[in-house]
Amino acid sequence: MIEEADYIIVGAGSAGCVLANRLTASGEHRVLLLEAGPADRNPWIHVPLGYGKLFKDRRVNWLYETEPEPELDGRVIFQPRGKVLGGCSSINGLIYIRGQREDFDLWRQRGNVGWGFEDVLPYFKRAEDQARGASELHGVGGPLCVSDPTEPHELCDAFIAAAAAAGIPTTDDFNGPSQEGAGYYQTTSRRGRRWSTAVGYLRPAQRRPNLVVLTEAFATRILFEGRAATGVEFRHQGAFHRVRARREVILAGGAINSPQLLQLSGVGPGPLLQAHGISLVHELPGVGEDLQDHLQVRMVLRCTKRITINDDVNSLMRRLGVGLRYALWRKGPLTVSAGYAGAFFRTDERLATPDIQVHFITFSTDRMGERLHPWPGFTASVCQLRPESRGFVRIKSPDPFAPPAIQPLYLSTETDRRTVVAGLERLREITRTQPLAAYVAAEHAPGPDVVGDEALLRYSRATGSTIYHPACSCRMGDDPGAVVDARLRVHGLERLRVVDGSVMPSVVSGNTNAAIVMIAEKGADMILEDARRGQAPLELPASRAVA
Repeated sequence: MIEEADYIIVGAGSAGCVLANRLTASGEHRVLLLEAGPADRNPWIHVPLGYGKLFKDRRVNWLYETEPEPELDGRVIFQPRGKVLGGCSSINGLIYIRGQREDFDLWRQRGNVGWGFEDVLPYFKRAEDQARGASELHGVGGPLCVSDPTEPHELCDAFIAAAAAAGIPTTDDFNGPSQEGAGYYQTTSRRGRRWSTAVGYLRPAQRRPNLVVLTEAFATRILFEGRAATGVEFRHQGAFHRVRARREVILAGGAINSPQLLQLSGVGPGPLLQAHGISLVHELPGVGEDLQDHLQVRMVLRCTKRITINDDVNSLMRRLGVGLRYALWRKGPLTVSAGYAGAFFRTDERLATPDIQVHFITFSTDRMGERLHPWPGFTASVCQLRPESRGFVRIKSPDPFAPPAIQPLYLSTETDRRTVVAGLERLREITRTQPLAAYVAAEHAPGPDVVGDEALLRYSRATGSTIYHPACSCRMGDDPGAVVDARLRVHGLERLRVVDGSVMPSVVSGNTNAAIVMIAEKGADMILEDARRGQAPLELPASRAVA
């Protein structure tokens, strides 16, 4: 039975698992970790290519959708989010990208002291167990395994060589001194198995007596006494419970769920909360605002050789061979991430750093998560790294079980539209360059008839989708629109923090998971530092116990 804990962490995702590990390591603090989803027992979670099986599995996925996107022909965009131990690190595409040095220096320049690149690099290194060994920029011995692909692929080799012929240098480390270049992605895996934060951080911590992990526990409200967070209300096994926090409540639900829970608890834009009959605890206009996400626009190409995952899936004998290779040697298509190879390049030589990321993958489909094409195919997509477009997350109901309104407002600025089109043109150039051109039987999408900026923009509006990197909806800063300060404390409230991807002042230039792990590593240090400085635990009346 647990009636209280020193720290209550809401969300056992990429950040929550890190926090649970670091806050319990000394044995001094008692921690309750609440997760709305189940334990990560689904076997497809641990197979890298298994993310395709989990894409629309409501048992481990929130299956969110955006509101109709005005600049994407009014389409509703699917927004998968992890609802399981490990969160998105259990269902994502495994790619390990930190972002650019300049991303974090910009955070610092905006007033967030302690968040420049030199400040955060030690936390990236502390988290990392780099298969290549330690270096000035990489660490070993950390909980998060980072590995190279289990084997190369001739299509990927051709893409990298074609990119070099088109003027993009070859690189073996997108997290090295410079991000620019084309090469293979490293992934959060080890020996052909996914290495989520649940595996790397939570498993060791679960052996500690001072950590309680409660799955299928849906947080419905933060409890307050005046302006101090004192606990959390949640539903578990059909009953509602309240548990008190003697030190802090820490939200780690991500860019969708953290602002939603704040708003449901009376913290957020006053007019929005009042419109839904929610009593205002603290007016904080920025809660849920400034949402950013990366837009992905894909090119699909028919291949001249039957060497793609499409061919493996569409043949019974090849499927059996794929399964056998994985079972015996942990190699083959089942070890492939959501980007086998890729590139970072600049659409304008006047730019200091790349503004486009390419994900290159050896399969093709009309829509992610659906059946692969019956013919040999592969996919290359562009993603604008630093979108100007910002949207919002806002509750649509006082019902905590109702999904919020999610509106990234993709392509809502001229810079975003121009960059995506320029990225597609450069990517098309690469696909028409040898040696990759020899593997292209035809351009299936956008197709040879889609030519020119206007046509490519229409194609982007008609087909563009998320690449699953929502961030910034509880952003860090010291301006009136910020939600947390540089120590991740919610402005104007006590004993309440947000520690997840929602606190990014601006989305990092690349896949977000590594940066979220870093944020949680640094956030845990801040929380423990404040505890050592003598923040007294609260003495509160007992709450209803939880079995």
